[in-house]
Amino acid sequence: MLGGRKQILVADDEANIRRVLSAQLQADGHEVHEVADGSSAIEALKDNHIDAVVTDLRMGAVDGMAVLRYCQEHCDDVPVIMITAYATIDSAVEAMRLGAFDFVAKPFDLGDLRNVITKALRTSEARTRDVQLDALGRGRYKIISNDPAMADVYGILDKVADTPATVLISGESGTGKELIARALHENSSRKDKPFIRVNCGAIPRDLMEAELFGYERGSFTGAVNSKPGRFELAHAGTLFLDEIGEIPVEMQVKLLRAIQEGEIDRVGGIKPLSVDVRLIAASNRDLRKEIAAGRFREDLYYRLNVVPIHLPPLRERRGDIPLLLEHFLGVYAGRFKKPVGQVSTEARDALLAYGWPGNIRELENVIERCVLLADDNVIRLRDLSPEVRTGAGSASAGGASDDDDDEGSSGGLKGVVKERTRALERDLILKALDQTGSNVTQAARLLKISRKSLQIKMKELGLRELNT
Repeated sequence: MLGGRKQILVADDEANIRRVLSAQLQADGHEVHEVADGSSAIEALKDNHIDAVVTDLRMGAVDGMAVLRYCQEHCDDVPVIMITAYATIDSAVEAMRLGAFDFVAKPFDLGDLRNVITKALRTSEARTRDVQLDALGRGRYKIISNDPAMADVYGILDKVADTPATVLISGESGTGKELIARALHENSSRKDKPFIRVNCGAIPRDLMEAELFGYERGSFTGAVNSKPGRFELAHAGTLFLDEIGEIPVEMQVKLLRAIQEGEIDRVGGIKPLSVDVRLIAASNRDLRKEIAAGRFREDLYYRLNVVPIHLPPLRERRGDIPLLLEHFLGVYAGRFKKPVGQVSTEARDALLAYGWPGNIRELENVIERCVLLADDNVIRLRDLSPEVRTGAGSASAGGASDDDDDEGSSGGLKGVVKERTRALERDLILKALDQTGSNVTQAARLLKISRKSLQIKMKELGLRELNT
């Protein structure tokens, strides 16, 4: 189910196609902007919040490729679907390597095109919920994190980014797995080649093979032209298979062959095609449990798990919450043109104490909502969602205000925050000591505090016996 009414731009120099497609999309509940050429399409993109673009490839001086390039430069989160009567493999590969979401040949089946548009909108929704690269450049690899819990991740990125090694990224939903995949690609010698992302959970089971490996003309009903798969489109670049655990077991053996031999077979093809891709996979499932349940092949798991990277959940890297909070405040204050730039002490304490089961994605959504609802330039406790207030152990629902102290109440917010902060500090110190072999000087450097401050804190937390 898509989240609300979407705005779709339809660009085609054939009035009949615009009319038919617009009527269908409007019947589906979308708002449609119709234009007859590429110049008008670019102007529409400048003047409106467009959620998806459907554009003809050839439209005169400013064609569909120009529209695609504009989207890549100025609004790369907007999926672009190319349609054309001049379907060739070369043009399909060029368009999709430039970043087109999909390529549909005329004459097209309206139902099939609607399915492609729906999939594009769903994929776009999922991607916009993911954490984007930090424009402020905090942390390493443009990732917003200075927390010691990410030190191992940075170390692995340092060693394997510029290699052809297959990487398996694990972690809960919302922890930023695509960020790591992009960091691996952008810090490799393949950075100028395609980065092709596939959300395996968004592809119907019966279309998985065609999506990954492509198909030949006439190979099945509706295959009026040949079409390259994602492996071909990623040739010489990186293929990111997100939610790899969603791939059906019967497809896994074909995927294993493609990885091991560097060859694929198009659906309906008569000879294998060689491909050179750097493969990165990700999953929020425990693939070992999936193997035990018979839902994932053990041989494929070991082939993918050459270099494992585990992303810790936000509750284990709470030191990043202030950085993320500042970043998202700036993003959404600018987007909504609201002067919100501060967070009250009580609201900040609640945000730091909450467990964040949805991780960074949930934090982003909470801040977006708070910026929308804030009455002035300060986010207050009352602006937070009920689950965040409740999860932070706020006092009774009877309505404590931002000015209520509650310090003397054993069940009050500040008491809970104090205890959770103490537990967090203890956990971070133990992890730093573990990573440095209990060397206090190196642990202090890792935690970015002085050796003396660390020794005092260890004494307060009962960790003096670890001082070496």
